[in-house]
Amino acid sequence: MDNNSLHARLRSSLALGAAVLLVGGTASRCLADDGPTQAAALEQRGSEESLKNTQATRNAEKVKHHVPDFSARKRMGKASFYANEFAGRKMADGAAMDPHGDNAASKTLPLGTTAKVTNLETGKSAVVTIQDRGPYVPGRIVDLSPATARQIGISHRKGVALVVVAPIAVPQPDGRIKLGAAAHESLADTTVSKAIRDASVDTRTVQR
Repeated sequence: MDNNSLHARLRSSLALGAAVLLVGGTASRCLADDGPTQAAALEQRGSEESLKNTQATRNAEKVKHHVPDFSARKRMGKASFYANEFAGRKMADGAAMDPHGDNAASKTLPLGTTAKVTNLETGKSAVVTIQDRGPYVPGRIVDLSPATARQIGISHRKGVALVVVAPIAVPQPDGRIKLGAAAHESLADTTVSKAIRDASVDTRTVQR
């Protein structure tokens, strides 16, 4: 074999090796680029699944530990309302659920808390008293009586609305009452004033 043939074969082998390396590097980069994207997509899909109103997610909400919220700070989330079959059933505080009353349910606010619930779609508000636990649906932070739901503009057809729950008076573990975000509204707001009075707030034991 002459020198020209040997050089030609060497050049051909080198070119083939370079091509293999180039393709391999490109494929590796594509896989590396797709990895985080696929992981993020899977994470988002999992998050969406966990927020669906299914029997599985409701069961998970029931067994989940919900940390009590004594902070008296505002929270935003979805509100729903009790179905008709819950009328008269015993709530967490022992009272019967009144579909025409101001009773409400929260997973985290202490029983006996009074709070102002504002529908962000209508701007309408109502004062409620937390007497029950729930709603055990991901993303929902308060269950209202049907009457309260109508008062703030949650239609029976829609069933849920985005709301802000602003505590007025929150019972503390030591027996004191902590005034919340909505307690500092004008005293002309008779609904808030009444809620504070009904909470039997002793000015000597009020936390601000």
